[in-house]
Amino acid sequence: MSRIAAAFAAARDRGRAAFVPYLTVGDPSPEGTVRFARALVAAGADVLELGVPFSDPIADGPVLQRSAQRALRAGVRLRDVFEVARRIREESDVALLLFSYLNPLLRVGAGVAARAAKRAGIDGVLVTDMPPEEAEPLRRVFRAALLDTVFLVAPTSPPARMRRAARMSTGFLYVVSRAGTTGARRGLPAGLAPTIRRARRAAGGLPVAVGFGIASPAAAAAAARLADGVVVGSALVAAAERARGDPVAAMARLARSLSSACRKVGR
Repeated sequence: MSRIAAAFAAARDRGRAAFVPYLTVGDPSPEGTVRFARALVAAGADVLELGVPFSDPIADGPVLQRSAQRALRAGVRLRDVFEVARRIREESDVALLLFSYLNPLLRVGAGVAARAAKRAGIDGVLVTDMPPEEAEPLRRVFRAALLDTVFLVAPTSPPARMRRAARMSTGFLYVVSRAGTTGARRGLPAGLAPTIRRARRAAGGLPVAVGFGIASPAAAAAAARLADGVVVGSALVAAAERARGDPVAAMARLARSLSSACRKVGR
């Protein structure tokens, strides 16, 4: 069982959805990312998504775009992401998921990136702009390095695409809560429950996590009632971005409330 699969299984056994926070590596600095990661693990993170900063993040909303720009201006590249992952792994057994666009991986070579990710202690890879219909050659490269491969499905995904994405996923299947980019929203979309039911049918026994737009404990609790995992990115990055005092403390406060909200009703 991979570390990601084990994290979801352990969360289920504790009567909760897995809490999956996201960080852009290098925002505000590699050292700052390690401090944020430390705080998120202490707050209850089950899986930590490590975002590779990219200059054209088409799936990201304004908050994560700014985060990536800050990291790129600081000179952060893929090798720095792996170094940050290595430092986190030295301190923690938290499951680590590399969240990347395809271009940074292809620039160094998919096989080189996969092996470097594994050596750094990363457990899986999610490539946001890699459609499942075209992903089999790269999926084989990642799996050969013993990395989980996580694919995205959306409310607009037809059943055949959901089934294909689920077949190619290990660790969990990621359900995008709504069409569009990342970013905090006031609540969950009305049609999310049917989308997750469709994803569960496609996934079989594979855990299903939901993300994009989850910003508050109330939204996290609602998502936890539907899915096996709750992914939060923009809200956490925004909490640090607008903090007047310690950004690590600001992110940690929100993370603790989100993690607590992932408890299943009645547990």
